[in-house]
Amino acid sequence: MIRPVEEDSFDRARFVFFAGSPEFTRANFALAQRSGAAIIDLSGQSVSLEESVPWFRGLESLRGQPLPAKLRLATIPSAAAEAVIRLTLGLRDLGLRSISATILQPVSAWGKLGIEELETQTSQLLAIQTPGKQLFDAQVAFSTLDRFGPSSRFDLRAALANIRNEVRACLGSDGRAVVPAIQLVHVPAFYGTTFSVCASLDTSADVARIQSTCKAAGFSMMQAPDSPNNLSVAEESVIQLAQVEPDAAQLGTWWFWGAADNIRLPAWNAVKLAEKLAE
Repeated sequence: MIRPVEEDSFDRARFVFFAGSPEFTRANFALAQRSGAAIIDLSGQSVSLEESVPWFRGLESLRGQPLPAKLRLATIPSAAAEAVIRLTLGLRDLGLRSISATILQPVSAWGKLGIEELETQTSQLLAIQTPGKQLFDAQVAFSTLDRFGPSSRFDLRAALANIRNEVRACLGSDGRAVVPAIQLVHVPAFYGTTFSVCASLDTSADVARIQSTCKAAGFSMMQAPDSPNNLSVAEESVIQLAQVEPDAAQLGTWWFWGAADNIRLPAWNAVKLAEKLAE
């Protein structure tokens, strides 16, 4: 059932989930707060608020901090941010010195309209027609981009800033934490976030220790020749990682390739948090 949000829409609600656009969350946030319900935000809008608590399954053990007893506002990081955080916190015990990530984002991150525009552009290009650019002000089909056109309804650079904010929120105020360098790239895929991460570790770390550490950090590890992709993670609530590979030119430098369902994973985390708070 779908209905418009009205003045009394949140009355008597125990949990309120914001799973739409940041603009929708911003417009209705005050109403939800006044209801007294616990707010679980998947839109990224409230990640920078002081009272906001980031959460995904296993974050407490990774950070070594328990969940607050009375949680009124929680933010659920995107699948991409969760992957980077799990690696950053999980690899600390292996002498992590630096970490950088390139995230490949599908159009489903922009909702149904984004999916429809990619579908339309793809059909037009295959028919040797000039593609329309109504939403992105750019050709998003058959191309990778680090930003959209100046008249785009969506801002890829703002999305990157939000992921960086999610990562910082999960790292907390520990000044010793290694802060990841992150880049966000549009890819002409409908669903599924993929990512490439490069980490510099203590030279004593080997494949077996790194694989074991990643598994303990909550990843689903795949063995060669299998490798994660957009299809392998469809409807999965875990992040998949390929077997880690050393960089032949840099001793102690390792490459990680992974994928996650960018829609199901945050939704699954949000439901699990509500279940946890309802206990």
